[in-house]
Amino acid sequence: MGLKQGTRPVRLVKLIGLVAIVALAASGCTADQALHFGWPAAITPQGDRMRTFWMWAGFASLAVGVIVWGLTIWTVSFHRKRKNSDVLPRQFQYSSAIETILIVVPLVIVSVLFYFTVTTQDYVLAKVPNPNLNVNVIAFQWNWEFDYPGYKTPDGQAVKTVGSSQEIPLLVLPTNEVIQYNLLSTDVIHSFFVPAFNFKRDVFPDPDKNNQDSSFQNTIDTKGAFVGRCAELCGTYHSMMNFEVRALPPDLFNQYIQLREQVNSRTGQPYTAADALTQLGQNNPDCGDLCIPHAVTTHPFDTSRTQASASGD
Repeated sequence: MGLKQGTRPVRLVKLIGLVAIVALAASGCTADQALHFGWPAAITPQGDRMRTFWMWAGFASLAVGVIVWGLTIWTVSFHRKRKNSDVLPRQFQYSSAIETILIVVPLVIVSVLFYFTVTTQDYVLAKVPNPNLNVNVIAFQWNWEFDYPGYKTPDGQAVKTVGSSQEIPLLVLPTNEVIQYNLLSTDVIHSFFVPAFNFKRDVFPDPDKNNQDSSFQNTIDTKGAFVGRCAELCGTYHSMMNFEVRALPPDLFNQYIQLREQVNSRTGQPYTAADALTQLGQNNPDCGDLCIPHAVTTHPFDTSRTQASASGD
């Protein structure tokens, strides 16, 4: 027999539904954000795998919570001593079945979470023997240097980009290719963090005295411009140690690298990252915002960064 309109249970259900709608609207979350419990979308398959794991872990936690809350409310409501009664509720402290359930169920839950944690971690940290591109990420107080060791400028030096107080460095990368990042600091501990990767890794001065792998790989599946930061307190201008990832389709990236390996006829010097992107935009009308040379998601700060220099300077 259905619940009659206006009864207390019906009003309670409506109230709970209203509270849920107000809470979702007040939080400012989209349906996708709410589904993934606030974990942001990523531009790499590795970041997507972590986001999926976070979502299912959240659902599992909610399911356990609902069961625990339900059992607690049921116990408090129906298994307590009644007023004006000497009859005690039924006792279960010596129930082997309940004790077995309380051991087996948590063990199964922990085992399942452990399995998916390990498989997700293995996927995120996996490496292939021959990545499509190697990039040396060198951190120093308080900026970044990005080297492409497989490519040379006309003077025989590795193609590189070094940030300054006037310009935030651009880390230009191809989409849909395996990229290996080799991390090194020339002074203190920094941290290479690209929020759109859903990933960060500390950058140590001495890789041999590091408690983690000093390199990692990923694949970027979305073109665009994405902010990067140092996520480790590294000194006075830590908050200003920003960079930008510029993800280009492979054909545009190849053209960009070819320009970086040439001399700019206008300046007589090898193309810088900004010069190459500018030239690329001039040669390719479809390049759009990808070929705006300066960082657009962060801004350089007017600070003195002369206390240290990047490698090779």
